[in-house]
Amino acid sequence: MDLKEIVQAGAFDLHIHTTASDGEYSPTAIVKKAKEIGLRTIAITDHDTLDGIEEAVIAGKRHGINVIPAIELTTKYKGTNVDILGYNVKASEKLQAILVQLKKHREGRAMQIIEKFNDIGFTITLDEVKQFSEDGVIARPHIAKAIVKKGYVLDYQTVFDEYLADGKPCAIDKMILTPEEGIKLIHEAGGKAILAHPVYLEDTLVRELLALDFDGIEVWHRNHDETDQEKYKMLATEFALIKTGGSDFHTDEHSLGQFGWKADEE
Repeated sequence: MDLKEIVQAGAFDLHIHTTASDGEYSPTAIVKKAKEIGLRTIAITDHDTLDGIEEAVIAGKRHGINVIPAIELTTKYKGTNVDILGYNVKASEKLQAILVQLKKHREGRAMQIIEKFNDIGFTITLDEVKQFSEDGVIARPHIAKAIVKKGYVLDYQTVFDEYLADGKPCAIDKMILTPEEGIKLIHEAGGKAILAHPVYLEDTLVRELLALDFDGIEVWHRNHDETDQEKYKMLATEFALIKTGGSDFHTDEHSLGQFGWKADEE
C-alpha cells in the first residue's frame, strides 16, 4: 500500500519515535499501543536510525498492524534545522554508512552536553542519563529527563527552552546533512522524502524547501492547527506533493494516533 492509499484509508500515524532514538516506548510496545486504539498503519520514524524497524515489523505482523519502515533525517538549511521523513526506506549500504557516522557523532555530542551541564553546576552522570536511554543512543530528551529528575529544572520543556535549544548554554551542534543530501539518501534507499512538521519553519523557507526534490509534506501534526493544515494542503496541491501526517509521538505527553482519522481528500 502506498502513502496516498494509507492516507485515504485513515487510521494511521506516520510519525512515531521509539527507544531506538528518543522515544519512551520500545518498538513492540508502540505497536501494541497502536493496536489498542484501532490504528491500521504506523511508521517508525526514529531520528537518524533504522534500528527499531525490524522489531516493529515483527510485532506488527503479530498484532495485525502495517508497519512502514521509515526514518527522520536531521538536516540543516540556511542555519535552520530541517527534519525529513523517509518512508519505505531500505537499509542501503550508503544510507547505513551515513547512519553509523551520525550515531557516533550523536554519542559524542551527548557526552559534550553532559559535560556542559556539569560545568554550570547541574551535576549529572552518564549512568543517570542511561536510566532513560536504556540500550538506545543517548539523545537530548534523555539528558533533559535526568536534569528534571535531579531537581535542577522543574519540567522537561524548560530544559530545552533554557539550556538545549540552539544558542543556549548547553547546546552542541549536530552532524549536519543538507536537505539535498538527505532527500538523495532517502531516494537512493528506495523511499519517499517528506518535509516534516513545516509549522516549525518560516513560510518563505517552506516554499524554498518544497522547490527541492521532496515527494510530500506533513500536513497533520500535533502542533498543526486547522489553519496550518489548510495551508499545507494548499501547498501540497501547488507543488504536487503527497500529504502525510502523524503525532510525532515520543512520550505519553503526546497523543498517539489522533491524526488522519478523517482523510478528506487526495
